[in-house]
Formats: sequence, C-alpha cells, structure tokens
Amino acid sequence: VQLQASGGGLVQAGGSLRLSCAASGRTFGNYAVGWFRQAPGKEREVVATISWSGYTKYYQDSVKGRFTISRDNAQNTLYLQMNSLKPEDTAVYYCAAATGFSVDIARYDYWGQGTQVTVSS
Repeated sequence: VQLQASGGGLVQAGGSLRLSCAASGRTFGNYAVGWFRQAPGKEREVVATISWSGYTKYYQDSVKGRFTISRDNAQNTLYLQMNSLKPEDTAVYYCAAATGFSVDIARYDYWGQGTQVTVSS
C-alpha cells in the first residue's frame, strides 16, 4: 500500500489542523493505520492508531482529548483532526500502515512521506 500525507502547515497555538493520508495500491481496509510524528532531535513516536474497522483506537496521552483519528475505507483515506494545538506538537507527521492493529511503531511496514506541522506560540 502506498501512502501520501497532506494537510500540514503553520498554525498559532490553540488552532486546528486536519491531516489527511491518501492510500493507493493494496486494499486500504485490510490494514491498521496510524499517525506518527518526529520532532527535531527526537525519536519518531506514535500519536494515534486505528484498527482496520475503525472501532479500536489508541492515542498517546499527550494528545488525548485534542486529537481525533478516523478513517474512511470507501475513500481510502486516513484523517487526524488536531485541535487546541500546542507548540510541543510541532513535528513532521507521518502516516503508516500495518497488517494488524498495534501501538508498536516497529510493526508498521508501510510509510508515507511526512507533512510538517508547526505551531507557533
């Protein structure tokens, strides 16, 4: 499966952004997918993941209540709605797919290119 993330940008603290990840190739609905981010000088980390059905979701503690992950299997698209953004959310955001639901970044085999999110204070 090929993935392409979009929707990043520059936003003030407290603002919102919606990231999208368009999938092509293999059947999107067969994969668990997730959003990950990497800030300068830091390791890549899990932000949120969602099962193939959309019923099971995981959020990193720091984004709970502010970010919402969702998917539209008919449109082969993954979303991340980000509200109440903070400067510490600044990072390159990546979408990725795995053959089974996981919160372990090592289980994700298919990666899209990143999209930069910058939150100014």
